[in-house]
Amino acid sequence: MVGTLASVLLGIFGRLLDFYIRGTDAYAGYCMAAAGFLALAHTFRRGEHIRVTLLLEQAGAARPWLERLCLALALFASGLLAWYSVRLAWQSHTFNDISTGNDATRLWIPQIGMALGTGLLMIALLDAFVGAWRATSVLPSAPATPSHVE
Repeated sequence: MVGTLASVLLGIFGRLLDFYIRGTDAYAGYCMAAAGFLALAHTFRRGEHIRVTLLLEQAGAARPWLERLCLALALFASGLLAWYSVRLAWQSHTFNDISTGNDATRLWIPQIGMALGTGLLMIALLDAFVGAWRATSVLPSAPATPSHVE
């Protein structure tokens, strides 16, 4: 987020002071994407991802099995996403792929944030999946909304 702020401010001050630094808009986008992907695992572990629990709340005794099924599907999807994110970054490095903008950034560098973030999410989901089978951890629930502000 700090990188995004710095890129945007550099672009603004560049216009005001009549100088131009190539790629500030692209770098702001790269930093924003990295911030989003790197936050996925932490957000999941804190229970702040949006979960639709309408069916789970009505499942009764089948709820633990549905939770495990949901975690298995999420683990599979995150594993695919992590695999292809790492593969994309590796291929960009191998082929020396550069951005089409005037900054000519080597694309594997900003893609590392996505690959790392999806890998961490997969590890967090694997931990939750193993914990659900061992019954040693409970999935975090959404944080309670405060009724008043102090």
